[in-house]
Amino acid sequence: MKTAFVFPGQGSQVVGMAFDLFDGNEAARSVIERADTVLEMSLADIMFGSGDPEQADTDKAILTQTQNTQPALFVHSMAVMSALPKSASRPDMVAGHSLGEYTALAAAGAISFEDGLRTVRLRGELMAQAGDIRPGTMAAILGMEDADVETLCADAAQGGVVQPANFNSPGQVVISGDVEAVQRAIDMAPERGARRALALPVSGAFHSPLMDFATEGLAEALAALDIRRPSCPVILNVTAEPTTEPDEIRRRLVEQLTAPVRWSQSLIAMQTAGASSFVEIGAGKVLSGLVKRTLGRDVETQSYAGLSDLETN
Repeated sequence: MKTAFVFPGQGSQVVGMAFDLFDGNEAARSVIERADTVLEMSLADIMFGSGDPEQADTDKAILTQTQNTQPALFVHSMAVMSALPKSASRPDMVAGHSLGEYTALAAAGAISFEDGLRTVRLRGELMAQAGDIRPGTMAAILGMEDADVETLCADAAQGGVVQPANFNSPGQVVISGDVEAVQRAIDMAPERGARRALALPVSGAFHSPLMDFATEGLAEALAALDIRRPSCPVILNVTAEPTTEPDEIRRRLVEQLTAPVRWSQSLIAMQTAGASSFVEIGAGKVLSGLVKRTLGRDVETQSYAGLSDLETN
């Protein structure tokens, strides 16, 4: 039996994330404190929030800024990794959803914690800037085949940009692009067989050509990044195929900014490679649900998000 570790991306964050780990686990607390030192800012305060109910909306808004969300999710997952028993922390393969791909690489030893943290902070800053330069949006299309969503996007583009951004599970695809083109796709989706089509509250058109601005700066950072061979295969978002080659990892991380996340295909690839147990490391339980919807209800999943999970699993 092989085990795959999977790491969440944006959307799984919540104010208060990792506070129980910080409060109750020495190894996890050390990771979070190290993050504050590396970034020369209090990421912990952003993750935990003020604790004031009257500031709840402000706390959420600050955490949701992509330049904060990405390092927060990275640190949360790495804090969980540090707290896992050594016997349970050796996966046979890893993958991460979008931002989570960087966490997967750090967990597999391909990049250091410090380098990964600085890179995801920069990635978030660049993506936020790209969203300001070329405003866009995203939408979830439910109940359509992947190929039909691709056709829908092609028909809705009409000179604009709209394309699949996340193939999350069968019947759940997120699209991304210009506001007008995405809205056309939302309007057209029901007549094409969609069960539901809804706009998402995002700050940019992630995983689409509207992120082009971010590619140059990220490519420069990755060119200088020390990427080693991971301890196990990493299934890449862009190809849905395993690799241990540093040069390919570097190249695909740049492509990932504007290319779709082939998550359901990645899950199938991991199962084909022998994975029968999927362990979600970090905030939320979104990925465990996608595993079940993609591979079947009988597939074994575990989620490690907080202290109680570490104590009961």
